[in-house]
Amino acid sequence: MGRSVRHVLDVGCGEGLWRAPLVARRAGISYHGVDPSAYVVQRFGRRRGITHGTFGGLAALHLRDAYDLIVCADMLHYLDAAELRAGLTAIAPRLGGVAYLPVVTSSDEVDGDVGALVRRRPAWYRARFREAGLVPVGLECYVRRETVAGLTALEGRPA
Repeated sequence: MGRSVRHVLDVGCGEGLWRAPLVARRAGISYHGVDPSAYVVQRFGRRRGITHGTFGGLAALHLRDAYDLIVCADMLHYLDAAELRAGLTAIAPRLGGVAYLPVVTSSDEVDGDVGALVRRRPAWYRARFREAGLVPVGLECYVRRETVAGLTALEGRPA
């Protein structure tokens, strides 16, 4: 079953590195990046569709009602608990397709700079996603609880 991807929200997007491959694969895609860095917004904002904002402050931004894809790559494990909860609460109702929400947990081995990394148990993240109404469908992707019935058997619909 094909799924269209027309509208993408990329939170914590940095310079918008997800934008180019998405635009190359989906002509006419609408990409909206959000990043807390004033430098990123000033330097790349207009050209790459990036606005200033934080994960926890998403509810205050003027966002679309629904996105086919929401990306929050390599950033959730740096947030404090309150900001993480606020952001998940804000993205869940806007999720019209799938959210890619990778996190590093206390059970994962990590190389490199881990100074600001917040190490939480996998169960802690599972509980936060569940509280926000998000259901895992594999490979760090989530859908809204209300949309699970519309998934095909191999997309992750619970047995």
